[in-house]
Amino acid sequence: MSTELTESKLSSKHVFSGRLLEVYLDTVQLPNGKTSTREWIDHPGASCIIPVLPDGKLGLIRQYRYPAQNVFIEFPAGKLDKGEPPEVCAKRELEEEIGYAAKKVTFLTCIHPAIGFSNERMWLYLAEDLTKTNEKKDQDEFLELNPMTLRQAIKLVLDGKITDVKTMIGLFWFQNVLHRE
Repeated sequence: MSTELTESKLSSKHVFSGRLLEVYLDTVQLPNGKTSTREWIDHPGASCIIPVLPDGKLGLIRQYRYPAQNVFIEFPAGKLDKGEPPEVCAKRELEEEIGYAAKKVTFLTCIHPAIGFSNERMWLYLAEDLTKTNEKKDQDEFLELNPMTLRQAIKLVLDGKITDVKTMIGLFWFQNVLHRE
């Protein structure tokens, strides 16, 4: 038995416009004919890069994330600039955040990290055969490179010390799909 699950937009109100995000409040018609509201964030998209450093360790970073009021261990990532292809963004973030360029970049997958309230899409890439360049962090960006083995990173996930979803999914891809370690 198949049921229609799609909601239809009846109206939309633009609530907030920021440097990065647009917030909307929509009225929708539910599959049963009733109406409800949906608050959602329009996001430009982002890329995440999984760097394999020259010594074989993964190039994770430690970075304070203001909305969650905590320091997180994560893979380098950042939002797409207007019109920027996801792979170009991933390469840019790799160099900006940890100061490496990759001779080999492989697309892994595209995820939707916050489907309950955002249309954000994030592309994940693997970066291999890295060459050291210079970090080019944004003026308001503070982070530290925190290299570790796959085994160490998986232990931090299992211990609840890595909770960032893009990083957990990146580790899954690295470990299980790419058959590493």
